[in-house]
Amino acid sequence: MEIEALKSKIHEYFVGRESVLENVLICLLAGGHLLLEDVPGVGKTTLARTLAKLLECDFGRIQFTPDTLPGDVIGTSVYQMKTGEFVYRKGAVMHQILLADEINRTSPKTQASLLEAMAEAQVTVDGEQYALPRPFWVIATQNPVEFLGTYPLPEAQMDRFMMRLSLGYPESAEEFRLAKNFLAGKNVEEISGICKAEDVLEMQRQVERLRISDGVIRYVQEIVELTRKEEQFLLGASPRAMLALLRASQAKAFLMGREFVKPDDVKAVAIPVLHHRLTLTPEAKIRKENTDRLLGELVLRAKVPME
Repeated sequence: MEIEALKSKIHEYFVGRESVLENVLICLLAGGHLLLEDVPGVGKTTLARTLAKLLECDFGRIQFTPDTLPGDVIGTSVYQMKTGEFVYRKGAVMHQILLADEINRTSPKTQASLLEAMAEAQVTVDGEQYALPRPFWVIATQNPVEFLGTYPLPEAQMDRFMMRLSLGYPESAEEFRLAKNFLAGKNVEEISGICKAEDVLEMQRQVERLRISDGVIRYVQEIVELTRKEEQFLLGASPRAMLALLRASQAKAFLMGREFVKPDDVKAVAIPVLHHRLTLTPEAKIRKENTDRLLGELVLRAKVPME
């Protein structure tokens, strides 16, 4: 499947910035989960449904609320009177693409039910393990401006997301096109697929095989180490963050049509991969320091390999 054909088709139904869409595809190709943090009504759900339709992947959506239970997410064991046995009833997680809408509106216990699924592509119910369908991709959303009745995601869960992105408001020309599409009755349900789940898995395998030199690996490692040494960060990037940055860099190179990773690929994805994994110190918050600015400076300080 031509990746450009996929991007072109997405643009027919989803209106948004090119850079954001590119990072969404990088996340998909790298096999990483995605957190979309933005105000209501900018197309988070539309983007998820459009991708599911184009990729011909099984799509599921769960609207998180304070009374959503872990069993709603991962499934439960139901007793069958006729047979006298417990039977597993699937939860919302048993889909190839799962839209976890407003994830910060549910309790920490329910949020935590996604941890095993996101890390190991399986769930455990009453001691029994159930494998999730492949590919398995979580797209979670949260509203950054509402705090009443919300439960901020803990650092451990934020670390499970490869990227955190903000769609932002569309440009004037894009919003005009959105209005034309709406008046013309153009909607996601009429989309026909251009590839299948197996094609996605094959692209992910190709990304994994992309060549990345020892010099670039050390470059990624140095960026991560600098976040841990930065005095204005209370919490630096984890080893999982380093692996995510490596894989996202491979996906970026694949998207650019190359068979090897360049330092520029690392620079392009460093901020969306690392931003949400870093925590500012209380003093830095008082000074209103900007995480992206600090991270950008660290990336520039890291020694670029000459290979």
